[in-house]
Amino acid sequence: MRKLTYFIACSIDGFIGDPGGDATAMYRFVNEEFLEYLKAEYPETISVEGRRALGLNDLENRAFDTVVQGRASYQLALDLDITSPYGQMREYVASRSLKVSPDPNVELISEDLVGRIRELKAESAGLGIWLCGGSQLAGELLDEIGELVIKTYPLVYGSGMPMFGADFGDREFALESVRTFDNGVLVRKYNKVR
Repeated sequence: MRKLTYFIACSIDGFIGDPGGDATAMYRFVNEEFLEYLKAEYPETISVEGRRALGLNDLENRAFDTVVQGRASYQLALDLDITSPYGQMREYVASRSLKVSPDPNVELISEDLVGRIRELKAESAGLGIWLCGGSQLAGELLDEIGELVIKTYPLVYGSGMPMFGADFGDREFALESVRTFDNGVLVRKYNKVR
């Protein structure tokens, strides 16, 4: 069974964006050391535009071959006229408002989100599935998430968009590893406790 991984950036106080969902304040921490880590461990999480700008088009996917994101996360790319931000993977967008996909590489999931994610997880071949964001989607899919990879940036927002935008009881995850970077960034990996 393939694993659904919530690979997400957040502030020290657990927000993935400010109250409006903007996370651009975190970008300044993507320095050379951190970029080398991403290139080595998670190159597919660098967008098509980012790969092009950095000359990284030839990097092979290492952890994920499928990405799932919410409508608001996808809208960030659409606002830049980018219809397939992660074209190096199969792309899915959970949306009830989009009726037609703006790109042949992007499949819309408009109903039975959990069922569709379970189908993707049940595929016998391939790499993992990256849950890219956002907050509400992560809340809806919490029971399907097998791994958390949390990139914590040395910022405090005070308020904003939480990692999980839903009301639910607690879930337990076991810490697998912590990687620290000179600029104060931490990357923590957790596996779901069964």
